[in-house]
Amino acid sequence: MAHEIAAGEGAAAPPLQARHQEVVVRIREQVRRVIVGQEGLVDRLLVALLTSNHALVEGVPGLAKTLTVSTLASAIGCSFARIQFTPDLLPADITGTLVFSPREGEFHVRRGPLFVNVVLADEINRAPAKAQSALLEAMQERQVSIGGDSLGLPVPFLVLATQNPIEHEGTYPLPEAQLDRFMMKVVVTYPEREAERELLARSIEGDPPVVDAVTSAEEIAELCAAVRMVEVHARLREYIVRLLEASRAPARYRLGELAPLVEYGASPRAGVFLARGAQAYAFLQGRNYVLPEDVKLLAPDVLRHRLVTTYEAEAQAVSAEQIVERLLEGVGIP
Repeated sequence: MAHEIAAGEGAAAPPLQARHQEVVVRIREQVRRVIVGQEGLVDRLLVALLTSNHALVEGVPGLAKTLTVSTLASAIGCSFARIQFTPDLLPADITGTLVFSPREGEFHVRRGPLFVNVVLADEINRAPAKAQSALLEAMQERQVSIGGDSLGLPVPFLVLATQNPIEHEGTYPLPEAQLDRFMMKVVVTYPEREAERELLARSIEGDPPVVDAVTSAEEIAELCAAVRMVEVHARLREYIVRLLEASRAPARYRLGELAPLVEYGASPRAGVFLARGAQAYAFLQGRNYVLPEDVKLLAPDVLRHRLVTTYEAEAQAVSAEQIVERLLEGVGIP
């Protein structure tokens, strides 16, 4: 079935430009000079970048989440800012504020750290809702309102947020409205043994390598445009729609055992993000068409933070990831 879809798409879609693929290769090479054993995380950050979206990265301390984001920003030659979220952080600390000039007798806008291409919102769940909400307009509208004026953000604009899943004291869970703004929630796990050996050797034998900027904001915009040209077969679009429908009404797809476990299913935005993410992932693999495997690979990252589970699911220790896995098993490609 996958071969049928690929054959149909390959005949209709234009070939990918070699120079676009060269840019992707150069970016990956620069990131690998610093980051070891986090290929999945790097791929998903690139998916977010190439679709002009945002990603939430969750993992225990010490897995190079912050380092991966800063390294990627250096490799793509874009401006970067790290905002450490704390309980006393104010919205103005993120977006900026009006400052009065006694000499001129008027107010001027002092822009906050949000006015860069890549924003790292480190430990975003450490700040209360008031500070978290300062990101909502920026993430959705690509602008910030200060003193009644709307100020546009640079292009590309990417918010990559991290959070620690094992500490709950002094944290503020992100509300569903803000979680929905993130294209993906990427769960970072421990590296494999070989990767950890290499990481240890690098840390002992020499200084950290310097990352070179191998592209620019203008070239990233070209890549984003190329990603939109990647074909998504009509059957795959229908497959995505069925996945969303099954998350809301499992009984229609003979998944009635999931009905008591899911309070709210995935939103329509989830389907858009899943299709766009599959386009970007296919592009990263050098293809001009999407395969079913692309959709299935990204579905957990796109859906896990959008499914609201019930108390019964919590009582049975059933996670959103397990529900997504069951949806992927039960919903077939039309």
